[in-house]
Amino acid sequence: MSNRYKILIVDDEPGNLKVLSKLLQPYYQVIASNSGQRVFEILDQQDLPDMILLDVMMPEMDGFQVCKKLKQNPKTQHIPIMFITAKTDAGSEEKGLMMGGVDYITKPIIPMVVLARIKTHLTLYDVNRSLENKVNERTEQLDNSRLQVIQRLGRAAEYKDNDTGLHVIRMSYYSRLLAQELGIESSWVNLLFNAAPMHDLGKIGIPDNILSKPGKLDKDEWEIMMSHARKGAEIIGDPEDSDLLDMAARVALTHHEKWDGSGYPKGLSKDQIPLEGRIVAIADVFDALTSVRPYKDAWSVHEAMDLLKAESGTHFDPDLVPIFLGLEAKILNVMKEFSEDQSA
Repeated sequence: MSNRYKILIVDDEPGNLKVLSKLLQPYYQVIASNSGQRVFEILDQQDLPDMILLDVMMPEMDGFQVCKKLKQNPKTQHIPIMFITAKTDAGSEEKGLMMGGVDYITKPIIPMVVLARIKTHLTLYDVNRSLENKVNERTEQLDNSRLQVIQRLGRAAEYKDNDTGLHVIRMSYYSRLLAQELGIESSWVNLLFNAAPMHDLGKIGIPDNILSKPGKLDKDEWEIMMSHARKGAEIIGDPEDSDLLDMAARVALTHHEKWDGSGYPKGLSKDQIPLEGRIVAIADVFDALTSVRPYKDAWSVHEAMDLLKAESGTHFDPDLVPIFLGLEAKILNVMKEFSEDQSA
């Protein structure tokens, strides 16, 4: 047995803590707690233990309550819990195991039995951790491969009407800045950041003579141009196992919807438009305005900001526009870092 394992013993009886601590200290790092409530203070202050030995009958917060709280917290739910208690009825043992305990030992303890069971469960814990790490590594590799494909598809679509493909990079950063300012959880923000480059994927299916036309599109050409929103969502498909692709499809489909319902392809309005679509709409239009395109010169930042203000509540979400305007300094940094004058 190795000293690298740390075991937390929880029991309100000093004598029981002393007996178990003396038994385990030659083999493990031992931490003791004389109450259920104290457990959570210890876990907040120290590295997590590799196992918890938990009494059931304790005042204020009993062992079952402690176990339930630990299993509800993603940070601690994986820690193996072994109940060591004077409660000998079958109902309590069943309850403890049903709540997620790995074992249930009744007092008075038999030292060699306790040591053997601890060793067994720590070995199983190590095996599970090793397998979990391998699964996580493989999942990360697959996610990274998928993300690279998504990013390249987004860039490929952008090359249709932008020689550098930097538009998708800038507008992705703008989208992330706005989402972060809203205080949204980081996992959602990262999904948006990586999905945003797919917003115009449907342009792959739009003829070059329409995308690059220097003048105004006629009615038929505009109908074809508007179809890129649906085409993009159709290319991405209806993924069942990828939050990233799911968000990318929603962004592609809804980033041309308008707050007042006059957008396309579905004429959604206000909160009918998903938040990611409303965010990307602002980021996309701002960068399109401040970039050179075959049909126009680049606008100044202040001109583009003025248009966002003018169309707040008609084209754009009126709650998001002032937040985006307040990010001007950070937006300018992104524009500088990913300028069209630099290589991609």
